[in-house]
Amino acid sequence: MIGVLSNISDPKIATRDAFNQAVEGFAPDRPVLVVSHFDADGLSAATILARGLRDRGHTVDIRITGKGESPWDDDFRAELAARDPGGLIVADLGTRAEPVLPGCPTVVIDHHVPTGVPEGATVISGNGLTPEPTSALLAYWALGSPDGLGWLAALGLIGDMAPEDAFPELAAAQARYGKTALKMATSLVNAPRRTAAADASPALALLMRGNGPKVVSKEPSAERELLLAAKAEVAAAMDAAKRVPPRVVGDVALIRFHAGQQIHPLIAQQWRGRLADKIVLAANTGYREGWVHFAARSATGRDLVAFLAEHRPAGADSRYGSGHKQATGGALRHDDWNAFVSGLGFPEQQVPA
Repeated sequence: MIGVLSNISDPKIATRDAFNQAVEGFAPDRPVLVVSHFDADGLSAATILARGLRDRGHTVDIRITGKGESPWDDDFRAELAARDPGGLIVADLGTRAEPVLPGCPTVVIDHHVPTGVPEGATVISGNGLTPEPTSALLAYWALGSPDGLGWLAALGLIGDMAPEDAFPELAAAQARYGKTALKMATSLVNAPRRTAAADASPALALLMRGNGPKVVSKEPSAERELLLAAKAEVAAAMDAAKRVPPRVVGDVALIRFHAGQQIHPLIAQQWRGRLADKIVLAANTGYREGWVHFAARSATGRDLVAFLAEHRPAGADSRYGSGHKQATGGALRHDDWNAFVSGLGFPEQQVPA
């Protein structure tokens, strides 16, 4: 385990060496299975890992998450186990004490606040490093920063809003491919996972075959048309949700709406600046049946992971309160949501159980 990279003199070398050592322990006669989140950072990380390992002669399968999915869910685990991988890489999905596939050699690549460390796994965590590398950048370092894949690391950095001057890899990609092409590609790659269908496979297909961001931002293809349609769907949902006024109790502002699209993080971010002295919660009762999904943002500097931990309802699971100190959220079943909002002083925001 590497742990907190800030305690290491050269994080790039430490990441590469730890990753190479872990992959040596994978069974060579079975495929490597990469499981990743479906946003721009997770998709880019998966692509870097798959393309880089295939260049080394490995067989690699990819499984990206879908709507409401977690690799720690029993049915998801059963699917992964049925693939009988020779090694597992979990990227941009958090770091937890419970292994995804007990007994399978595992590498965890992530930058969110860890909730535990899986025994026996190699954990490459950027959390605590300043500036904080995203999962895609960590994957790029893990493969030894291969030429031709730096644009993918840049998409992950832009997608997770890294400062433009934070990493030389981003500056190099901008100089090589152009800021506009990279930003447009990131926006399009991020769009499908926010739709009601939440199918990011067209975005992954483009990243897997592209030699730069223009495969997403400019070159005509059936996949690009799907990404453009996804972006339009999300924009329409945003237009409706942004008209919902917040309700404020104490230092918490709550915006609740009903949409099939994953726009609650965007709504929370939009209100963050307008309610600069509040903790903003954007709650979506329509994203997944039987659940309320919500995002938490704040311009106050409050540790939002700690805030949610203080108000954690009894029935909350691993979908609640993970992520970043300044960008977190969760998903709660209706009974748990009702207990949560009542405890915050919003009893009128309960939903039918």
